[in-house]
Amino acid sequence: MDSTYNLNGGFKPTLKRFADLQGPDYFPTPEWATHALIANEQFEGSIWEPACGDGAMSRVLETTGSPVLSTDLFDRGYGEAGVDFLKADHVADNIITNPPYNSAEAFVKAGLVQARCKMALLLRLAFVEGANRQRTIFAKTPPTRIWVFSERITFYPAGAVQKGSGTTAYAWFVWDKQDMGKTEMKWLPLGYKSRYSAKGVKEAKNPMLFR
Repeated sequence: MDSTYNLNGGFKPTLKRFADLQGPDYFPTPEWATHALIANEQFEGSIWEPACGDGAMSRVLETTGSPVLSTDLFDRGYGEAGVDFLKADHVADNIITNPPYNSAEAFVKAGLVQARCKMALLLRLAFVEGANRQRTIFAKTPPTRIWVFSERITFYPAGAVQKGSGTTAYAWFVWDKQDMGKTEMKWLPLGYKSRYSAKGVKEAKNPMLFR
C-alpha cells in the first residue's frame, strides 16, 4: 500500500479511492481525459486496459483502431472480470489505465514488465513526490513524459449527476521503453473537457448549434 496517499489516516481524495478499496463501487474515468491522451501520445500495437470498470476508457481506446483487451479484478459489466493485474502474466504492446490509488506503485512496477512498448497511467500529479517513489521508481525507471492536465478532472460515482469541479491535479505518466532515462513534462492543450463532455458531443453531432 502506498502510505503517501494517506492524510490523517484517510485516503485522498477520500470519496473516490475509498470506493475503489471496497471493490464494487468505482468512479469511471471521464472520456475526455482519455481522448486527451491518445490525441497527444501515439500508441502502436495492442492495448491492455487492466482496470476497465464499465469500459469508459476502453471505448475511447478502441477508437484508435488498435486491439484493446479490457480486464478488471471486479465484474463491472465490461471486459473480462476476475483478472488481477498485479498477478497476471499477460503481455501487451501498451498498457493504459487509471489504477487504484492504493496500488499505484505496484501498477507501475507490474506494468513495466508487462508492457512491451509503452505504459500510460492516469495519476495524481502529486505522484511525482515522495522519497519512497524516488528511490524505488524514479531513480531507476523515470517516466518518459508527464502530460499535465490544465483542466481539472472530476470523478463521479457511476450514474451520478455530474456537476461541480474537482480540486485535485492529475497527469498522464507515460513510460516509453524506447526512450527511457529522462523525463519531459508537458501540458495538455485546453479544450478536451468541453469537446468530449456530454454537451460537447451533442454540439458536435448537431452543427446547427454552432450557428
